[in-house]
Amino acid sequence: MDDIVKAAMGKWPNVPDCYGWLGLDARGRWWIRDDQAQAAGPFAGAGATPASRGTQLRHDKLIAFIGRNYGADAQGRWFFQNGPQRVYVELELTPWVWRLLPNGAVQSHTGLPVEVCEAWLDEAGRLYLAGAAGIGVVHSQDMHLAAEAVEAGRWTPRPCLAAELPLRYGFVLSPAAMRRASASSASK
Repeated sequence: MDDIVKAAMGKWPNVPDCYGWLGLDARGRWWIRDDQAQAAGPFAGAGATPASRGTQLRHDKLIAFIGRNYGADAQGRWFFQNGPQRVYVELELTPWVWRLLPNGAVQSHTGLPVEVCEAWLDEAGRLYLAGAAGIGVVHSQDMHLAAEAVEAGRWTPRPCLAAELPLRYGFVLSPAAMRRASASSASK
């Protein structure tokens, strides 16, 4: 985490968390979801539309800042620590998107190096790799390198259902939906 972020957290410790405003797609792209995008539907899954994605972030320095300050809380909700404010992330598939390098290395969409421990293949043919940092989907543009790794025996993917991965690896796809559900049950 950036020092400037740590300092802001100490200076303003009670800033409310932000939900629904940031999304991460299966290609490692960040999306800003304003009120209009959120009103158009969920970021991913049933009911998602192109309009509900929002606007793709394209500012390299902002993307790098998000990546350096990206993490998860004890409930498995992934967030970007934006100064004193925690901005929870809506995930399309997983909290990480893996990029495969020609030399066989694996790194996250944020540049974090990864040692792969497990491989999974879901019902749609998407490949997931898991390591100490958690689970991520392999970027679609890197599937040729993934196929070479599987053929060479580096990974032996086991079958899975994509819907089972959040529970198995302890992450939340939609912190905003989780918050709404929690508020709804508390008001009953």
